[in-house]
Amino acid sequence: MNKPNGWALMPLVVFFLLYFVVSLIINDFYKIPIAIAFLISSIFAVITTKGLSLNDRILQYSLGAANKNIMLMVWIFILAGAFAASAKAMGAIDATVGLAMMCLPSQLLLAGIFFASCFISLSIGTSVGTIVALVPIATGVAERAGIDGAFMAALVVGGAFFGDNLSFISDTTIAATRTQGCVMRDKFRANFMIAVPAALLVLGYYVFYGMDVQVAHPVTSVDIEKIIPYIIVLGAAIAGINVTLVLLLGILSTGIIGIMDGCFDFFGWFSAMNGGILGMGELIIITLMAGGLLELIRFNGGVDYILYRLTNHVKSKRGAELSIALLVSMANFCTANNTIAIITVGPLASNIAERFRVDKRKSASLLDTFSCVVQGIIPYGAQMLIAAELTGLSPLNIVGYLYYPMVLGGVALLSILFRYPRQFS
Repeated sequence: MNKPNGWALMPLVVFFLLYFVVSLIINDFYKIPIAIAFLISSIFAVITTKGLSLNDRILQYSLGAANKNIMLMVWIFILAGAFAASAKAMGAIDATVGLAMMCLPSQLLLAGIFFASCFISLSIGTSVGTIVALVPIATGVAERAGIDGAFMAALVVGGAFFGDNLSFISDTTIAATRTQGCVMRDKFRANFMIAVPAALLVLGYYVFYGMDVQVAHPVTSVDIEKIIPYIIVLGAAIAGINVTLVLLLGILSTGIIGIMDGCFDFFGWFSAMNGGILGMGELIIITLMAGGLLELIRFNGGVDYILYRLTNHVKSKRGAELSIALLVSMANFCTANNTIAIITVGPLASNIAERFRVDKRKSASLLDTFSCVVQGIIPYGAQMLIAAELTGLSPLNIVGYLYYPMVLGGVALLSILFRYPRQFS
């Protein structure tokens, strides 16, 4: 691996200029496909990598694409595609949407779905699992109620990061507490006083905004048995079962109930799953290219450069907390994985905390919170990509509606500037 090098971050700059800035200039987020943006920036990263032959550069790029975390996400995407397609084919999504619209007044649909996303993600500790389960339902509600699909998808994604940030069984919580050497309960208390005010602010907005929502054709009946796959998926996830097994149980239940109800035969079920898996092809390709690109950035010293630059001028406790927040944020931009970002900068954050007497409960909270904020808004994160795939939208269409991650970031920043909460500052 090379020494700290700011130039190593240029492929990421190329990606943002090509995908985000150009899309804003031409006011069309579909003109430049995200896969092409990653392809061009990946080629740039391979060309500018020093000290290796062309073949070794490509091998290093492939090493990043084949990273175990990337491959785990690929398997989840494949199973999620099969589950989403088979659930839609047997009517599970329509039935669940219908039940939600029967149980909730039109004016509380937005707040209800956001609350459900927060609760489920807090229970299962994974934002990806929450998004896979709820985004298709939210999209169905959007179609019935005449609401922007990107707005509804962002509502679920935002709520999903509430639990990702707070849950005791979340990977980010485990990584943050282990690297900082504090107890989960104490980190939860510090986090709670930042995340809950942000969630309540956003929930209040959804209640107010939802006052004008009216469903043109109210639902009067629901096939309750078709909701069983979602009940199984959510129940298994809350029970702490591995997400891949959760999705397998969901796929199996859609097949059994769909065949028994006559929604499809055995081969129709296979056909539905196949369509869902193939529909994830673009998402899988994007994920592999992102993994390769970010590996070359790491190999060329981009992440080490960020670590060096951000810790070079820290002089106060407030500055130390800001540097921890910036460290994990920049690492997350470069890795597109909030857990890996925390593991990468966690030991350095712990050293900074000890040197400037920052409470370890606060440093753990900052690591988890800011990693979730960044992961919640980057268009190439796994959560955003899968939400975009399930809705058929561009990730950039969804980003503009991600109110909870943005508000959470603002509240967390204020907690540093105003030394809140006092007992952890």
